[in-house]
Amino acid sequence: MPVLFYYVHTVQPSEIDPLNHANNVVYVQWLQDAAVAHSAARGWPPERYLALGAGWVVRSHTIEYIHPARLGDEIVVQTWVADFKKVTSRRRYRIYRVNDGCLLAQAETLWAFVTYATGQPTRIHPEVVASFKLPEGDPPPYRPGELSLVKS
Repeated sequence: MPVLFYYVHTVQPSEIDPLNHANNVVYVQWLQDAAVAHSAARGWPPERYLALGAGWVVRSHTIEYIHPARLGDEIVVQTWVADFKKVTSRRRYRIYRVNDGCLLAQAETLWAFVTYATGQPTRIHPEVVASFKLPEGDPPPYRPGELSLVKS
């Protein structure tokens, strides 16, 4: 089971702000989209969490913006689960421009596992934990051309 997950996206006109680059708010959407896609790829789409009656909510996001994404840029969000605690999990991300490998941003989200009916934190189900492999150390950065090796 791979540690890293790659979510590819092309920057859309609706994501561009008056300064002619991707608005900072859309980066948060890309993070969420990547996390949901990664979870689904590991057997946990939103419907499975609903059937379980428990799932993830965001506690906090931290983003460092390094270079702007522009209209039409193909970007890749490289993401992985960094840890699991009793009721929380930390996920990390790096956002790159696909063609040249320029690091655009790096981020981290602290997710809490909650019972949907009450909104209260609950222990992360062992089946969820078993679906993700944690990295040993810092995963390698994305390199141009790498996506052809990981796309399925």
